[in-house]
Amino acid sequence: MDLQKPPAEPEQPKQSEQPDGCLVVAIRLPVRIVVLVLVVPVRMVWDALVVTGRFLRDTLLRPLGRALLWLGRMLFVWPLVGLWRYVLVPAGRALAWLGRVLLVVPVVALYRYVLTPVGHAVRWLGRGVAAGLEWLYARVLTPAGHAVLWLVRYGVVVPVLWFVRYAVVVPVLWLVRYLVVVPGLWVYEWILAPVGRAAAWCALGLWRLLGLLVTGLGVAAYWIARVLLVLPALALWRWVLAPLWRFLGVLAREVGDALGHAWRIAGHISRAVGRFLAAVFRWIFVEPVRWVYRTVLTPVGHVVRDVVLKPAAQAARAVGRATRQALASARETVRQARADVRRMLLGEPRERAGRPREREEVRGREPRPLGTRTLDSSTTALTNLTKD
Repeated sequence: MDLQKPPAEPEQPKQSEQPDGCLVVAIRLPVRIVVLVLVVPVRMVWDALVVTGRFLRDTLLRPLGRALLWLGRMLFVWPLVGLWRYVLVPAGRALAWLGRVLLVVPVVALYRYVLTPVGHAVRWLGRGVAAGLEWLYARVLTPAGHAVLWLVRYGVVVPVLWFVRYAVVVPVLWLVRYLVVVPGLWVYEWILAPVGRAAAWCALGLWRLLGLLVTGLGVAAYWIARVLLVLPALALWRWVLAPLWRFLGVLAREVGDALGHAWRIAGHISRAVGRFLAAVFRWIFVEPVRWVYRTVLTPVGHVVRDVVLKPAAQAARAVGRATRQALASARETVRQARADVRRMLLGEPRERAGRPREREEVRGREPRPLGTRTLDSSTTALTNLTKD
């Protein structure tokens, strides 16, 4: 049993992870330094603009938007909804009812009780007329037409066709055959066909000659263009443009990577600067204001509350309570004076016998004089029980 570990094999680099060349390493460091120097101010300005925009959005734009939304609802939506709900809908329903009563119901009645019976009568009348015309066509006009057609066909058309066929068409066809067709066939077979074959053979030879000439010229032009244009262009692409393109690609890739790294590093730097400025602002402005509020304003406010505001509130409550009592006494005095004046002018109210409830209600309507508070007029439960 082998208790020793086998030596670890060195990790083989992946095929996709190729080491960078010296040109890439030489380009990367200066490019990243220059890009970082250029990107840091831009990132700090961008972060400042983002913070300003968020502050404006939270403190100004969002409340302003909500106010404008509420104002738009109050000025446009609610009036339009009220107009639609309380004006247009009832008006539309009234117009619909009027249209139904004035138009639909009379038209339906006219169609149902006038036009429908008239249409049925016209339909039955049309069916009778159509049946009569059909019987006339089938029993009278059709046999008469067949007889006239038979007479015209076998009495006029057939003799005329036979006469035209044997007196005109047959002689004309014989003359056309022996005066036109037969001489034309002889001319085609013995003159035009040999001449056409000879012309076709000459044209084919000329076409082959032109093909050979064009092929030779094309081969010559191909080699001339290849030697004078293609090979120099290929050499230019292979030895000049391709390396330059690779160099520009490496440079663009490194610039892009440098921009990404610089943007992230500038973000950390901007965050650190922002935290430093926030700490400075807090220690210079916020903490002194908080200390002043806690150590100066809060005790002063408590002293003002205990020394000035609370006594003023108690005095105001006492004045209000005295004012309410004075107003209640004045109101009760006015009620008594009004009852005395009514009694002097109209006399005592008549009491009806047998209705003690009404007498109690009449007595209850008059104001009762306020007596002084004595032991006899005490309202405690003990004195009430003693009186009982």
